[in-house]
Amino acid sequence: MCGRFAQAQTREEYLAYLAEEAERDIPYDPEPIGRYNVAPGTRVLILSERDEKLHLDPVMWAYAPGWWDKPPLINARVETAATSRMFKPLWQHGRAIVFADGWFEWKKEGDKKQPYFIHRADGQPIFMAAIGSTPYERGSESEGFLIVTAAADKGLIDIHDRRPLVLTPQAAREWMKPDVGGKEAEDITEEGAVEADKFLWHPVSKAVGNIKNQGAELIMPIY
Repeated sequence: MCGRFAQAQTREEYLAYLAEEAERDIPYDPEPIGRYNVAPGTRVLILSERDEKLHLDPVMWAYAPGWWDKPPLINARVETAATSRMFKPLWQHGRAIVFADGWFEWKKEGDKKQPYFIHRADGQPIFMAAIGSTPYERGSESEGFLIVTAAADKGLIDIHDRRPLVLTPQAAREWMKPDVGGKEAEDITEEGAVEADKFLWHPVSKAVGNIKNQGAELIMPIY
């Protein structure tokens, strides 16, 4: 699954992999985002495409339609999201991207859980597939998004059996296009996913378990 991640660089450092300035409707901001412990239930900067340009909006990381009588959800399984009653409309019309430096998972070791930070081996940012209610720019309290997850494979399964669906920059651009249909989006998740062997992971401080803690030390390895 994906329950925490880091989104700490500047907007430009992420956007440079996705689009030229002319293809964005996003104000320039030289300040680092600086969030090393992004948690569900908070507003997160997510990318979507509207009017043939990329937009960046703060959207709540949690989603529950009006008929849902359980706690809001934060993840959607790629295997069922395209066809499920809850997620199909979002899959068709609310596809977005969450950029990040990496994500955290907890692995049970003995009677305790050890957090790990997972990131691309080449140091590039990750682009996680997301779906949510639209239009994102409205800012309604009823809006929200979920991160799409896939089954973990290869070494990643040793940490957790699920992982966020991370797309290549090219696939991320296609994923956000409003004129891409639901079936085409399914093809993008299969052909454009970053493979497990492109990731590395290391143990980090258990301080990440407290959402009040922020700072670069949270993603640093402990040995």
